[in-house]
Amino acid sequence: MLTALDGPSGLEKARKQRPGLIILDLMLPEMEGTDICRALKANPLTQSIPILILTAKAEEVDRVIGFELGADDYVTKPFSPRELVLRVKAILRRRTIPEEGARFIKVGELSIDVDRYSVSLKGKPIQLTSTEFKLLYELASSCGRVKTREYLLDKVWGYTYEGYARTVDTHIRRLREKLGAMGDWIETIRGVGYRFREEKE
Repeated sequence: MLTALDGPSGLEKARKQRPGLIILDLMLPEMEGTDICRALKANPLTQSIPILILTAKAEEVDRVIGFELGADDYVTKPFSPRELVLRVKAILRRRTIPEEGARFIKVGELSIDVDRYSVSLKGKPIQLTSTEFKLLYELASSCGRVKTREYLLDKVWGYTYEGYARTVDTHIRRLREKLGAMGDWIETIRGVGYRFREEKE
C-alpha cells in the first residue's frame, strides 16, 4: 500500500507506480484533491485507475463535481472502515464482467471488447473509467430494453448507494460526452431510467 501526505507527492507516486485504486482526500496540502483527480484523468498512464474520493464535503454539488472529474465513488466523513472496504471492493468488482455475458458488442460504429476491457468508436479508442465501462456494458448489452436507475445502481455500483439516483444521471452525462456522435443512442426514459437505442436495420 502506498501513502502520500500531500498532493504533489501523491500524484508523482501514482504516475510512477500506478496503483490498482486510489483513495483521494480532497483537502490536501499544496494541491487540491480536485486538481489531482483532474490531472490523473488527463494522463494516459493513470486515467484508467479507479478513484474513490474521501472527504468532509458532503453537499450534493460536491459529489457531482467529484463524479464529473472522473471519480468512481464518493465517501463522506465521518465514515465506518467497514463501509470504506465495501465501497473499495465494489469498485474493483466493476472491472469484472460476468462470464455468461456477451464478450464483444458492436452497435453502429461503437465496439465494446470485454476481454480487452476496451471501447472504440470508428476504430478510435475511448478512455472510460471502470464505472463508465460497466454502465455502458449494462446498457449496450441489452439494446432497446429500459434499465431503471435503481437497477443500474445495483448492477453497476453494487449496492443501493443511499438512493442517490443523481449519481447515475451524472455518469450518463459524462458517458454521452465521451461517446460523441453516438451519445444520443443512450435515451432517457422520463421517470424510469435509460436504454441504449436499437440499431436500425
